[in-house]
Amino acid sequence: MTTTTAAPAAVSTPVRQRSRFVPRRLAPGRLGAWLVLGLVVVATVFPFYWMVRTSLTPTADLIADSDRLFPTDPTLVNFRRVLGLTTTEEAIAAGGTGASINFLRYTMNSFIFAGSVALTQTLSCAAAAYAFARLTFRGRDGLFVLIIAGLMIPGIFTLLPNFALMRELGLLNTMLALVAPSLLVTPFAIFFLRQFFLSLPRSVEEAAMLDGVGPLGRFWRFALPMSRGPIATMILITFVGMWKEYLWPLVAGNSESTRVLTVGLSVFQQQSPNTRPDWTGLMAGSTLSVIPVLLILIFLGRQLVQSLNFSGGK
Repeated sequence: MTTTTAAPAAVSTPVRQRSRFVPRRLAPGRLGAWLVLGLVVVATVFPFYWMVRTSLTPTADLIADSDRLFPTDPTLVNFRRVLGLTTTEEAIAAGGTGASINFLRYTMNSFIFAGSVALTQTLSCAAAAYAFARLTFRGRDGLFVLIIAGLMIPGIFTLLPNFALMRELGLLNTMLALVAPSLLVTPFAIFFLRQFFLSLPRSVEEAAMLDGVGPLGRFWRFALPMSRGPIATMILITFVGMWKEYLWPLVAGNSESTRVLTVGLSVFQQQSPNTRPDWTGLMAGSTLSVIPVLLILIFLGRQLVQSLNFSGGK
């Protein structure tokens, strides 16, 4: 007798359906926001691009290429003659006046001026901001309001008194005269850092207070390390502001030994005749002056954005 064994039924495995990518529909409001943002970015970046484009344009082609986005025959001769790397004859043949900028000297003066003010002013403002945020003393709120009211005083109002003071002290045309008026405090930095100190937890400082640590020790050992982000942000903002400062360095330090880069560019422009300004050379010098600050912003830009996102509430 022959027995027949039925073959086992094939087990059907479910076939995984391929997920199809469904493009996300862009809402009209979001699309309009992106368009506005793109226009703002273009309007912000375009002047810088035009400065670089002009610095790469030969002087003879400046008028002919005025309606083009890219120079017809780009060249680096404008940078070389601004830096003094060409002879007077070569600079005049390239369309310049033979003038040059002591770029390394002026750049070093700008770094000393902006760096010393940024570091000293930020530390002194941090100490003042910590006092307003953590210490209790008579007239604290009134004094803080008085300092914040300084934001409404234009800088031009203090120009002549500062100049008269530096002249009486015999400090004109020295680096000390450049940094003295901005060396200590500024209302915005005190307000900015005070808001952050108010958001710090008090538990660590109260524990240090029980161990006998005084206000200066609590500020230096605890509050300052916990606020490295806002401190770095304030240093960066102050440095950029001092780097582009022009009026006070022009008044207080216009000698060759204390001349900063912004004043040096102005002197370079004054050396060209009014009937034929050296626009290509001036744009080349301006492009070179932007590069140090641009590099700092590239390396520290993320730190700046993250620090500005802190919450001002406790």
